[in-house]
Amino acid sequence: MNIRQISDAYSVSPQISVEDVAAIKAAGFKSVICNRPDNEDPGQPSAGEIKAAVEAAGLEFRWVPVISGQMTAQNVDDQAEALDALPGPVFAYCRSGTRCTNLYAAVQQSRG
Repeated sequence: MNIRQISDAYSVSPQISVEDVAAIKAAGFKSVICNRPDNEDPGQPSAGEIKAAVEAAGLEFRWVPVISGQMTAQNVDDQAEALDALPGPVFAYCRSGTRCTNLYAAVQQSRG
């Protein structure tokens, strides 16, 4: 897993597996956000599969799917709401980590 810290309370990663959840918890994260739509690539774990593992580990989970290259104002609002509601630090993932990073930047910009 390639975790990139964006701020003290937010880090991103490429796609994770169910098996990665224990390491995410051990790293001190309290919440996980999936920014990847289901079935984007064949064989990727579904948001539901990751959610089940995350919640079984005692962490919180949110699914804010964003189509690659098509981030909307609603996506930014949904991510902001998730960040406000979830305990931190927050771990977010998508295919490469870029969507998660761009969403975070857009949320910060919208807050001026």
